[in-house]
Amino acid sequence: MDLELLVLGDKGWGDEMLRAALVTLMVSLAAMGIGLFISIFGTLSKLSNKIYVRILADVYTTIIRGIPELLVIYLLFFGGSNAIMSLAKLFGYYGYIELNAFVIGSVAVGAISGAYSTEVMRGAFLAIPRGQIDASKSVGMNKYLIFTRVLVPQVLRYALPGLGNVWQLTLKDTALIMVTGLVEIMRQAHVAAGSTYSPFTFYVTAALLYLILTTASNRVFNSAENWANKGVRRA
Repeated sequence: MDLELLVLGDKGWGDEMLRAALVTLMVSLAAMGIGLFISIFGTLSKLSNKIYVRILADVYTTIIRGIPELLVIYLLFFGGSNAIMSLAKLFGYYGYIELNAFVIGSVAVGAISGAYSTEVMRGAFLAIPRGQIDASKSVGMNKYLIFTRVLVPQVLRYALPGLGNVWQLTLKDTALIMVTGLVEIMRQAHVAAGSTYSPFTFYVTAALLYLILTTASNRVFNSAENWANKGVRRA
């Protein structure tokens, strides 16, 4: 392993790898945010009394979780470009339109994250004892108070461990968006390895960067779980 290739500045690739790690983190945060936004509607749909709404939500989670993540990215990246170009032709524009790699990467990984987050949130909601909701109604709490003071805090507490796993999955799935041309950790490692003919050095560096990000993430989620479980009696 040639450490001289990893120095900062013009003589090494260290600063490029660090920038790529920052891009990976930014894409992961954007994708997780998109996934959580999707999961809110996905969870409500799965718990809906309307059967066609539940079917739509089931179709979404089944398809996304049932096909490879890389295929989801390909479908959204190339399918999204085709859809935009077809729409542009209606207005007389026949040129090639390429979607922004950061945006499409975040949306694609966010769609994957959303499917898993939906199941985590649904399970967390179902884990709340029904008696607590009935008790809240019996003391005169309206739907808003029940939602904000009973449901949300407990759903978050039950969901945090699962969401931590989804975050780790999201973080690692960003490696797949190198196919879009976005320069994240894996893309930068691939480019550097090809330029220097030292693949071992840069792929080990990529692995270490991912380990740093995932280890730091574990600490954050563990702290969040400890905070959420304050005052909860443990069996």
